[in-house]
Amino acid sequence: MAASALPSSMRAQFLDAFNSPYALRTVPLPVLTSPHDMLVKVDAASYCHTDAVLAAGGMAPNPPAFPHVGCHEFAGTVVATSHPAALSHGFQPGDRVGVPGRSFHACGTCFECRAAPGAGSDDSDPPGYSVYCAGGAANLGISAPGGFQEYAAVDARQVAPVPPGMSAPEAATLMCAGVTIYAALKRCGVAAGGRVGIVGCGGGLGHLGLQFAAAMGLRVVGVDNADAPLDLARGVVAARGVGGAVRVVDARADEAEDVVTQLGREDGRRDRADMGVDAVVILPESQRAFDYGVALLRNHGRCVVVSFPRDGFRLASRDVVFRDISVVGSLVGSNRVLREMVLFAAVHGVRASFKLFPLDRLNELVEEYHKGAGGKLVVDMTA
Repeated sequence: MAASALPSSMRAQFLDAFNSPYALRTVPLPVLTSPHDMLVKVDAASYCHTDAVLAAGGMAPNPPAFPHVGCHEFAGTVVATSHPAALSHGFQPGDRVGVPGRSFHACGTCFECRAAPGAGSDDSDPPGYSVYCAGGAANLGISAPGGFQEYAAVDARQVAPVPPGMSAPEAATLMCAGVTIYAALKRCGVAAGGRVGIVGCGGGLGHLGLQFAAAMGLRVVGVDNADAPLDLARGVVAARGVGGAVRVVDARADEAEDVVTQLGREDGRRDRADMGVDAVVILPESQRAFDYGVALLRNHGRCVVVSFPRDGFRLASRDVVFRDISVVGSLVGSNRVLREMVLFAAVHGVRASFKLFPLDRLNELVEEYHKGAGGKLVVDMTA
């Protein structure tokens, strides 16, 4: 779309205060302020748990400035760039892109942005840009306007091309939930044939994680404790025909120790210390979920923490000292990991279960989210 053909205004959903409904207003289109900026027509915007945390005032000490446009996982079509292709990184009007929220306008000069590829891992971003920028970069949908609007300014360095055949809602759900669980599974450090646990397997990240892990050749123990998420997880397993690789556990009915004993019997292991999963990903903000996940681990296992409850988690020192359990955090993947994940999802048919809402029904979407049915809820801008 040529710049001259763009409308002069757009609709956007604003959060005007914590614990308040979104307000739909008509405002001017975003202004491109950086040579790396592109203007994207938003096609689909996915709702994330972090959107709920932010709306409830849980992002202290860095709350958003009001009025605020949320959503840090969306997909759209490039309609304009602020600079020739050299700084739009090969993107041009008409290209379909997925947009995560991390590192909008990375500084390019802090220690994170200066790190060479492989400085932290082979998944690092190239020098000059980092999703962990410590130099004041904003985050779309969190500290800068996000995807709950018809047009958005995005940083060409942080987006991913959307493969042919992948719909905008499918791509949007991968831009936070997808890359976050994919990166967490990579941080598990478990080779194909090993065992991983996913606690919270029926949520937005979890049901994608079951699919990614199975496609990676991992044996998976998915855990949840509510009917709707468990139904979703079991439905994913059945639909993908991976029942031999994935088992779904109802934590209300099966104690962690009983699950570990079953795994040990299957693996022909006699010692409790050698039974269980090699790594576990913790998705819920629940101490009980954390304890359940750690209990699933065999000695020398790794616990990968994705959630960030306000009061944190308590870890028994005996698990760290006597069982050599390690705990690492995983926030999000680099742009390299994002692009790798999108292609992996396209090749292996990893797809979120989602429900669509038009932009003017965003508050109904939020109400649906709080029912806890699992899966993803997405604003469809074409509706």
